[in-house]
Amino acid sequence: MPIFYDRRIAFVLAVVAVCVAATAWGEYASGTLVVTDLVLGAVGCALLPLLRTRPVAAAYVLAALALFAPTATPPLSVGLMTVANRRPLVVTAGVAAAGLAAHTLRWLWRPMPGLNFAWWVVLVVLGHAVLVASGQLARARRQLICSLQERAERAEAEQGRRVAEARAAERTNIAREMHDVLAHRLSLLATYAGALEYRPDAAPERLSQAAGVIRDTTHQALNELRDVITLLRDDEPDHPVPSLADLTALVEESRATGTPVEVTDTRADPGTLPGSTGRTVYRVVQEALTNARKHAPGRPVRIALEGSPGTRLEIEVRNPLADAGAPPVPGSGTGLVGLTERVRLAGGQLDHRATASEFRLHAKLPWPA
Repeated sequence: MPIFYDRRIAFVLAVVAVCVAATAWGEYASGTLVVTDLVLGAVGCALLPLLRTRPVAAAYVLAALALFAPTATPPLSVGLMTVANRRPLVVTAGVAAAGLAAHTLRWLWRPMPGLNFAWWVVLVVLGHAVLVASGQLARARRQLICSLQERAERAEAEQGRRVAEARAAERTNIAREMHDVLAHRLSLLATYAGALEYRPDAAPERLSQAAGVIRDTTHQALNELRDVITLLRDDEPDHPVPSLADLTALVEESRATGTPVEVTDTRADPGTLPGSTGRTVYRVVQEALTNARKHAPGRPVRIALEGSPGTRLEIEVRNPLADAGAPPVPGSGTGLVGLTERVRLAGGQLDHRATASEFRLHAKLPWPA
């Protein structure tokens, strides 16, 4: 870029020098050439490099030189266009006014043969107007390009931010689905595996039954995990997505592990419940049973469902707390956080709290009429 810029400056200097020489030759042919014309023309060419750093000051000096010598007009023209290209219109107008004044006053003591004063002023005004318009047009074009580039960079940065947010949201969805699907199944596996570990003397049929449950639970976990990945890819799953219709099987699984579960369903017209809401209800109950089995194994769990179309569906799950001497079960707490977010995205609300004797989970979901 600097080499190209230096070559462009050299080209401009060469063109201006040719114009100065042509002007001097015209003055010589008309018999009005003086030595100062050559000197001031050379000085004007020497001042052109200053237009890179101080265009306004250099242009005013060139206007002063044009007052005394016509050979300074070509350098002044370059200076005026440079100022118009790099400075606002107000500053450019000041330089243009100085150039007009210099050329007008010069005609008074060095008139051009064959051209009266009025036509001289008209030509000078038109020439300066063309130079100012050309420079300002180039400046506006450059500013427009810079503005478009800046907008493009902002749009690219915004797109990058949106992509990052989309990836973060996708990771959150994956984590939430993985927790919902695997936590329940793994807790069942842990329960039966613990039974096999602590009761090796159990009857062979009981051991066989526990091993079968572990095998079936593992297969179900793999199938549900495959369904999660399929849903995240926006494809149709090979297996039915868990819904409220599968709540009975979910409860029976918990009962089979030794957790007493009591379900009270007082819903009116349950067939009108939307599928997405039913899936959310399934996940709410699944998470509640998983937590109860993890933190208070063997304690009874009471589930209550009530609501009607046009109002809302309420889910309440209650289970006694573990004994005071029971060792605490490690947990990250992200399950309830993700469940709260899931219910919120479904347009509902979820609250959970522990009293002195029991843990309560209460969810409210919209039920359109």
